[in-house]
Amino acid sequence: MNKKILILLVLAIIIAAGFFVFLGISKTGGKVNPANRSFMRNLLNQARQSEAKGSLLEAKILYQKLVNNFPESSDVAGWQKKAEDINIKLLFSPVLTPKSIIYQIRPGDTLNKIAREHKTTVELIMKSNNINVSLIVPGRKIKIWSAPFSILVDKSQNILLLKSDEEVIKTYIVSTGKNNCTPLGVFKITNKLYNPTWFKAGAVVPPGSAENVLGTRWMGFDLKGYGIHGTTEPKELGKQVTQGCVRLSNSEVEEVYSIVPLGTEVTIVD
Repeated sequence: MNKKILILLVLAIIIAAGFFVFLGISKTGGKVNPANRSFMRNLLNQARQSEAKGSLLEAKILYQKLVNNFPESSDVAGWQKKAEDINIKLLFSPVLTPKSIIYQIRPGDTLNKIAREHKTTVELIMKSNNINVSLIVPGRKIKIWSAPFSILVDKSQNILLLKSDEEVIKTYIVSTGKNNCTPLGVFKITNKLYNPTWFKAGAVVPPGSAENVLGTRWMGFDLKGYGIHGTTEPKELGKQVTQGCVRLSNSEVEEVYSIVPLGTEVTIVD
């Protein structure tokens, strides 16, 4: 009896080992398993068709499935970028998502008041609802992004991750401090400036000047002198070249500025 049990155990181990080897092969991005390749192509075709039809939420989900199911594919970076580009389109469109709500404007409301109450920005409300002026009409229903945003800066890769409820909305290339001088820790955005003036030692550099290293936007931390801003040196993005701040291209800092409200948490790691 003991001998039979031993034989059965050995057979079970062999079968289990073969099963896990099969799984390992199946996760190579469909390089071996034809069924995997077919599944990947079908998902990709569905994602492209949904995007072409303007079904952005569906397209985003499909691209994310491709990323999750085929992480070793040579196309994974392209799929991730597609999903992130769609995330921004969804943010700036009236399309309702699981992270947004419908709000009916009440008498006495202003965009500033609505933004404060829902911890969002006036710019995001306007872009999400195609509002071109600050005049709003009671009774109108508008989309409000309801999930909190956060930012993660990874100095080792010089990237900034814009997140909402831990989901990565978009990845940006940034510059950080030379000699690794950008401080580590968890900070909050406590002030935001449109076309900031740069007050440097012995000089005041006005907005728009080619010498104004702050670029077109400033988001200051609760650590004096540090923040996220634009740049006059876009070719230096991806490098450690700043005095400690985090730099984005002007177009991208304007995008982030319009999305994140005061109080947004910023975590900086090595």
